[in-house]
Amino acid sequence: MNRILMIDDDVTLTGLVKDYLQLDGFDFSACHDGPTGLALAREEQHDLLLLDVMLPGMDGLTLLQELRKTSSCPVLMLTARGDEVDRIVGLELGADDYLAKPFNPRELVARIKAIFRRIELVQHNKQQQTAVLELHDLRLDTSSHQLMAQQQQVPLTATEFQLLDYLMRRAGQVISKEELSKQVLGRTLQLHDRSLDMHLSNIRRKLAQYSEQEYIQTLRGSGFRFIPEPAAC
Repeated sequence: MNRILMIDDDVTLTGLVKDYLQLDGFDFSACHDGPTGLALAREEQHDLLLLDVMLPGMDGLTLLQELRKTSSCPVLMLTARGDEVDRIVGLELGADDYLAKPFNPRELVARIKAIFRRIELVQHNKQQQTAVLELHDLRLDTSSHQLMAQQQQVPLTATEFQLLDYLMRRAGQVISKEELSKQVLGRTLQLHDRSLDMHLSNIRRKLAQYSEQEYIQTLRGSGFRFIPEPAAC
């Protein structure tokens, strides 16, 4: 049974979400302020966090930033409708996905299930695919879930790791945003959804700290491409 912690000061909303998630078989718990939420997220084992941006005591973005220092637990941010800044910052800090309030509880359940399907797919791929990918100066180890660049470990969120793994296994191929959204995020690409762009921007920014090599190309109107190694002469 997947354990979900919701950190949101809206008691009525958490009660509604609890009813929906428990009907789907999830183990649900909730708290209503930032400091308590951070402590629970650190001290207890959860499979996913639902994290509101506006919280008493500590806002959700600060909580996420602190959590990412020690945990890669998947996080779905809950943001105010139309507040794109919070969504972008949340993704930059390591959120796996976001959902704008007010939301349909069925959509929330669908987003959660998509995240868990993605995690299951990664576990399956670990057993079916090559455990270690080495391209350029990168070494991606799916068994330990680590990325090394210039022999230094690069911290990635679960979503960033999965995106890079998908692109590296298809080095040289142009992968559309629609395919990446469906295969990695587990959902159909939505209009004005910038999640993929932000996740890939985060990967590029992190890799740039270790190497000047360009790894991922953006091909306008087509998608993305992991640059293959040059053929040996």
